[in-house]
Amino acid sequence: MSWLAPGGVAAALAVGAAVLWGLSWPGVALLFAFFVPGSLLTWVAERRAPRRTARQVAANGGVAAVAALLGSWGGAAGALAAAAADTWATEIGSFSPWPPRLITSGTRVTRGVSGGITVLGTLGAFVGAGVMALMATWIGRRAAGPGSAALVGAGVLGMLVDSLLGATVQGKYECPGCSAQFEQRDAVCHEPVRLIRGWRWLDNDGVNLAATLVGAGAAVLGSRLWS
Repeated sequence: MSWLAPGGVAAALAVGAAVLWGLSWPGVALLFAFFVPGSLLTWVAERRAPRRTARQVAANGGVAAVAALLGSWGGAAGALAAAAADTWATEIGSFSPWPPRLITSGTRVTRGVSGGITVLGTLGAFVGAGVMALMATWIGRRAAGPGSAALVGAGVLGMLVDSLLGATVQGKYECPGCSAQFEQRDAVCHEPVRLIRGWRWLDNDGVNLAATLVGAGAAVLGSRLWS
């Protein structure tokens, strides 16, 4: 549990219980297929173990938990595919030899800026979503939800929506003293930061939640179109 902050442990248990209740052990296996590789990637890319908070766990797993409680295998798989695509894009993209570019304009930005994407990171998103799609197929629930291609598409779409929201409406803040920019509204540099762009209530966790919701919706829609 070193990958989780104390609050994150409680949130992870709640998400796991909801998935177990709604989708039984196959759903839990799919949840682990997202959590374990994603945490290992973060550890490799950032040289430290991730310490996910309750908000981060809820942002990445909350939609999957609700979908599981509703009995929607496709919704849960799509949400986790989107979360995996975003995680893999971020961590694999950190190894890109070229700087990221803003998804809306193509302008070069520094690493870690919300809305910045790289070719390597985008390929990583396909791999991450593909892992989830293969896992969903392997555990034998393909007939109950979208096919592998639909899940990969749902996951990558969720990642792209994440980047688009991060580049446009996610709150961005600036220190009045030195003009340093931040994504946390409670940050303090030379003095408390001020909002310069986006919505104050929309932070990175909110963007992640929206991305997983898009992934879930796309997977459910895909399962209906191809059924």
